[in-house]
This record gives sequence, C-alpha cells and structure tokens, in this order.
Amino acid sequence: MATSYDYAPLFRSSVGFDRVFNLLENAQRARSISDWPPYDIVKTGDDTYRISIAVAGFTQDELDITFQSNLLMVTGKKQEAAAEGYLHRGIAGRPFDHRFELADHVRVNGADLSNGLLSIDLVREIPEALKPRRISIQTEPALVPSAAPAQIEAQKAA
Repeated sequence: MATSYDYAPLFRSSVGFDRVFNLLENAQRARSISDWPPYDIVKTGDDTYRISIAVAGFTQDELDITFQSNLLMVTGKKQEAAAEGYLHRGIAGRPFDHRFELADHVRVNGADLSNGLLSIDLVREIPEALKPRRISIQTEPALVPSAAPAQIEAQKAA
C-alpha cells in the first residue's frame, strides 16, 4: 500500500521551502518506481559519503554516471545477449535508472567498479564564504565628557 502525503497546507505557511517539498515529492514518486538494483548509502567521514550499488553482471561500458545541479543519475543498460542456450536465467540484466538528490555543495569525488559493486564517493565542500566564522566583540570606550559648550558672545546693545 502506497501512502501519499499532501504538502499543500505546508506551502501556505512557509516561504522559501519549495525545494524541500519538491524533494519530498520526488523521493516519494521515485521510491515507488524501482528499488532495483539494491544500493547502500554510507557516511564515511564528517563530510564524505559513499553510494554502493550492486551491479553484478554489468561492465564499465554498460554503466553511466552523470551529475548535474544536485542530481546524481546512475543508469545501466546491458548489451543484448543471445537468449538461446539458457536453461535458467536468474541474474537480472534489465536496465535501471537511479536518481539521487544531493545537498548543496556535495560533489562527486570519484567512482569505482569492483566485484560487482559500483562505489561512488561524495564529498561535501562548503565554500569559505558560507562557513561559520567567529565575530569578535569590541568594547566601545566610555564616552568622554566634553567641555562646556562654547558660547558665542554677542555685542550688547547700547
């Protein structure tokens, strides 16, 4: 049973969170499409991550990884093999398409195919301008009392 959520009430009471709601809707829609091949997402450090996808039977030439504006797409399309001669065909070779929405400032560091696992390394690099910085608190010297206000002398009328 698929559960559908209505985010309309949240749209009415929030400003600037459109991207968050779109991410939630896309994740819910993509989840219902396919979970094949299986994958893991692991946090390997403070700012590093690894996505491992089980792509048994796929070669490097049959896999494609693209990254564009916070969307990582991994697609696989197996070359057509002759169906004759199989008594049992249990290793799935159907095409797949996985999409991963990445946070801002997360970039792909590299990819590796080994032992049927496609590993994609990600790193979050926050620009210096966006990193927290310490603000020094300055004390203002106490106000120095000024001398009595200067008075302008006027000539007295005779």
